[in-house]
Amino acid sequence: MTQHFKTFGVIGAGAWGTAIAQMLAREGQTVHLWALEPEVAAAINTARENTAFLKGVPLKPEIRATNRLEDLGAADAIFAVAPAQHTRVTLRALRASLRPGTPVVLCSKGIELATGEFMTQVLKDELPEAVPAVMSGPSFAIDVARGLPTAVTLAMEDAALGTELIQAISTPTFRPYLGTDLLGAEIGGAVKNVLAIACGIALGKGLGRSAHAALIARGYAEMTRLALALGAEAETLTGLSGLGDLVLTCSSETSRNMSLGLALGKGEALGDILAARNAVTEGVATAPVLRRLARARGIEMPISEAVAAVIEGEISVDEAITALLMRPVKAEAVKS
Repeated sequence: MTQHFKTFGVIGAGAWGTAIAQMLAREGQTVHLWALEPEVAAAINTARENTAFLKGVPLKPEIRATNRLEDLGAADAIFAVAPAQHTRVTLRALRASLRPGTPVVLCSKGIELATGEFMTQVLKDELPEAVPAVMSGPSFAIDVARGLPTAVTLAMEDAALGTELIQAISTPTFRPYLGTDLLGAEIGGAVKNVLAIACGIALGKGLGRSAHAALIARGYAEMTRLALALGAEAETLTGLSGLGDLVLTCSSETSRNMSLGLALGKGEALGDILAARNAVTEGVATAPVLRRLARARGIEMPISEAVAAVIEGEISVDEAITALLMRPVKAEAVKS
């Protein structure tokens, strides 16, 4: 095992952040897990369980929860797992205590609504001396926390440092694959959440598995068009952080985004769905900014456009479905 990475910080004690902390925690490695809510930190430290966001999973003793972001500043690597719309403020709060050259692994899957920036740009804005990395792929928090087999992409421009980090965090059941295309990994993680809402709507409306499969395939084409237009590598989208994550998120009600789509398809109101949840559904904020980004670049993304219109209350679910079904017949292709 590498000697470089021994202490880790995790920003965000939701289900995914807690699962990452659980994965990182092992003999000889300490994990400081930052929680916004004092009661969550207290439960982790005393009951060894995140009863609010990951109930039923006993947490390892190497995890030390804290409400002080500065407690993470001396870590050898930071995993940023706060929701995308809150990533900037948490990174900014870490600025005074973070050591220059520390890898910050971005694990949130979204685009900042206010600026249209991906998380790597947010990191550059707030912590320019950090070493950026992106970890993304088909990974449900409960599976990782329970030690079920999972594979993800970890993208970092410095391949040697990325390899060292992967050696430090890999386990027999958690396998990161090294990549260098950070933007491609980010695009896959952000866009798949919007497409999962579309897939949930289709199943909630009873449109059948054929329509569901078509949405995944055509959604993948949209994701790839965006990636190529923004300068990412097409190969990244064929991997775990693209196609792999898309298939998982669009195929299971465990996905918060797909389950939200299911509820919309069954006629529930968006406000009611969100009010009943204690966790963030990233695709809701991502859809409108993704639509703006696609329009500004002249990228055709009709499924994502339809989801954004439904989220913004511009059209009904039935009108969105009709608009997609009435699109002109054309050749099947992926072009930017």
